[in-house]
Amino acid sequence: MIKKLIPVGIIIILILYGINVNNSLVNQQENVKEAWSQVETQYQRRSDLIPNLVATVKGAANFEKSTLTAVTEARSKATSIQVDPSKLNNPQVLQNFQQAQSQLSGALSRLLVTVERYPDLKANQNFRDLQVQLEGTENRITVARERYNSAARKYNSSIRRFPGSLFAGILGFHNMAYFKAEKGSQKAPQVKF
Repeated sequence: MIKKLIPVGIIIILILYGINVNNSLVNQQENVKEAWSQVETQYQRRSDLIPNLVATVKGAANFEKSTLTAVTEARSKATSIQVDPSKLNNPQVLQNFQQAQSQLSGALSRLLVTVERYPDLKANQNFRDLQVQLEGTENRITVARERYNSAARKYNSSIRRFPGSLFAGILGFHNMAYFKAEKGSQKAPQVKF
């Protein structure tokens, strides 16, 4: 009688363990998605600030049109690329998103460097406030990306470690992509006036 109950007990233990692994991975997967939504929120905040920055710059200076056009086009491209949380396991999708956001960051940097030539604009309180908001937003983006990568690392580690890896494959859990540094970012950019 006891010999017949041992296999049933083992099956029940495996089922309960599998349920526990599944629930843990679901929680971690949701943490990654939540961290991703924070990344998107910060990028949206930056995107919302850009029209105000462009309008302030236009109104305060006889400005180089090509620079403003580049910022506007980069913003348009960056906001057109949306990443559904279910696609976070595709590194190419995340890389395309990151590339569009990097182009926007580059255009904003060029705008701010070019602005240095306009003392009246630098003295404008609205411009200074927007510049502070953009700097704060860039810091928030960095923090949100770090938190996303941390959540993705924890989740990816959980689905790769034994014995969770046995259940993760069966239950359809896959690695999440990471944000990575842009090529050449290890070199400091040169700012020329």
